[in-house]
Order: sequence, then C-alpha cells, then structure tokens
Amino acid sequence: MTEPGSGWRTSYAAYRTAADPPLTVAGKLATPLEGQSRVPAVLICHGSDGVDGRGAFHAEALNGAGFATFEIDMWAARGSGRGAASRPKAVPETLPDAFAAVRFLAEQPEVDPARIGILGFSWGGVVALLTASRRWRERLGADAPRIVAHAALYPVCWAYEVVPGLTLADPTGAPILIQTGDADTYDDPDGLEQLLARIPPASRALIRGITHKGAGHAFDRSGEAKTIVDPFAHKGAGGPVLMAFHSEAAEAARRANVAFFREAFDLAKP
Repeated sequence: MTEPGSGWRTSYAAYRTAADPPLTVAGKLATPLEGQSRVPAVLICHGSDGVDGRGAFHAEALNGAGFATFEIDMWAARGSGRGAASRPKAVPETLPDAFAAVRFLAEQPEVDPARIGILGFSWGGVVALLTASRRWRERLGADAPRIVAHAALYPVCWAYEVVPGLTLADPTGAPILIQTGDADTYDDPDGLEQLLARIPPASRALIRGITHKGAGHAFDRSGEAKTIVDPFAHKGAGGPVLMAFHSEAAEAARRANVAFFREAFDLAKP
C-alpha cells in the first residue's frame, strides 16, 4: 500500500524469531519507494498495551526525517491480550523479537544495514535499553547487525540494577536516549536522575536523559485518559497508573527522538 505522492511504501511483513518457542512476528514496515538510496531505519517496539497509535505518532516524524520504520507486534505473535495481566513474564523473553527484527530490516534493499536504531515505549522502552546491553546482545543477538542508537520512552527507571536481568552496567557503547515524565507513577519524579546516579560512569556517559514536566506514563498516547493497574508501578509496589496525553511533552519527545537519531546516524542538520 502506497500513499499517493508520499514517496513511501507501507508494507505488512512477518519474520521468524528465536524466541522460546520460535515465533513468527508481524509488523508495519515503511520504506522509501524504489530508486532512492538506502536510508537509516528505526525499529519501533510497543508497550504493554500493544500497538496503540504511539508507534504511528513517532513513525510519522521519523519517516518525515527520511528514516524507514518497522513497528512490530510482539503480543499478536504470542496470542497475548493487551495489558499487564497478559504480557510475557519478563522483558528478556521478547528480546529475540527485537534482534530478529533488526536482522530483517538489514535485509531490506531500501535500508542501510549499518544505520539501524531502536525506539520503544514502556515495555518496549525496556527492550530498547536491554538491546544496548552487551550481555543480552551476546546471548540473544550475536548474529544481528549492530544497533547504533537506542531510544526509550518511560522505561520504568527504578528497575535497572534492581530487578534481575535488567541492567545497564555493561553497554555495547551505542548512544542511548531516555525520556520520562516527572508525573509517571511507575517511578519517583526524579526516577531518571536516580537511575543515572546508580549506574557506572561508563554507562552514564552514553545516556542522554530528558524529564518532561507534568507528563505521566504514556504521555504520547493520544485519546481518552485511562487508568491501568500494573505490578511494576510505584517502584514495584504495584497499583494504579494514569495514562493521559500531554501534547507539549509528546511533541517535544518526538522532536528529541528525531534529533537523537539524526545525530546517531551521522546526518547533517536539516
């Protein structure tokens, strides 16, 4: 399916992963039309609520900046429903989905395999950060092309170096962007600052952090506000979380993502 005059093609593609058990994961792929040079690409990973519009919101800006995008649906592949009660038990279970998606992107004739990044929201934000871990890359993604930039939106900051398997202590060396809101009830208002303070200096030097004032969890999710209950909320105590759109933070986060990937992909300023 091609948008008339847009210069971009939208396709729906599926690929195999090395998850346990192996899965076929599908996603929405946006690439430039034939005849153009190879472009950088960004893999987009959803949150616990599944594919819900956040990916499209950011993909629009990323495509506008000249990047291909591939938003995958990790839940449909597992027959999972939306929400915390239905998702897999631990984020590392879905890392094979991300690494295999990077391999798939690198095989596309429109994509520059040396310039692939990853962007994720909440659960997907954790995926984006853990794919920057040397430990997880060597264990689950050694045959995947190098991910050159990792961007995470509200990735539950309190959990790193606390929950087994969630660590930023041994990074691959790729740059990382973390964006949070100071009204996110998964964390303290200064949860991002706390995270940066407890990780090694070598990890901290790779991370660019932005905290958006007045923004809560899923601040870039448009539509009606809703309250969810998640056992990871309130620093692991569990409880309700308000997800409400914050237009100012959403637009700022989208611009920051584009600027981050432009820099990581070594592109001149527009």
